[in-house]
Amino acid sequence: MGPVVRPPVPTGAVVLYLQGDRDLRCVPESALGLAGRLALRTGASVVCAGYRSAFPGALDDVQAAYEHCRASGSPVVVAGERLGAGLAVALLTRLRDSGAAPPARAILDSALLDLTLRAPSLQLNAAADLSFDLAELRRHVARYAAGTAPDDPLLSPLYANLHGLPPVQLLVAGTDPLLDDSLAFAARAARSGVTVDLRVQPDAAGLRHTAVASMAGFIQAPRPRRSCSVPG
Repeated sequence: MGPVVRPPVPTGAVVLYLQGDRDLRCVPESALGLAGRLALRTGASVVCAGYRSAFPGALDDVQAAYEHCRASGSPVVVAGERLGAGLAVALLTRLRDSGAAPPARAILDSALLDLTLRAPSLQLNAAADLSFDLAELRRHVARYAAGTAPDDPLLSPLYANLHGLPPVQLLVAGTDPLLDDSLAFAARAARSGVTVDLRVQPDAAGLRHTAVASMAGFIQAPRPRRSCSVPG
């Protein structure tokens, strides 16, 4: 599973957090700082789940972690960063297709949703992030995909059928090389009738500064009526 951060005053809610680093690996301990701040703001227990470093084992691990969280009987929110965000969406679509109960909502932070790596922002925003290396990302994607076609909808959930998903929040910086993944997903999800909360900060520093407050507000907001909205 992974470490669990419990709040001082619990509300009974659970957040399943799926960390994802630049190497497309999961180091759940690196999410403990964010998990602590999120638990304090929301009263939710935050489960920092681990998962394998190759597909489809990673998705199987995430589903097992979700089922463990649901066993408590508490409402569950799934949140993820980079590859973890992509796995969160793949989990939503797999649960929907199997008829299983979905999480209450999902949060996607700097999401990697298209492993074909054709998004223009991968090139256009590369100069804004000196640590970003597209050639290296391509190597990590090939390792992670383990022979699965890059446009497979569970590997690249940007290409999945998004109808019937719970409300989704997307957080991203305007300078992020992964910006286009979030923008394209928000548009496709909204057209599919999914409630979408898209928040684009000017840069990575702004995103880091506002991320926990944005997540907490989304987690605590009343569940919206079935609608389609992309805030401006």
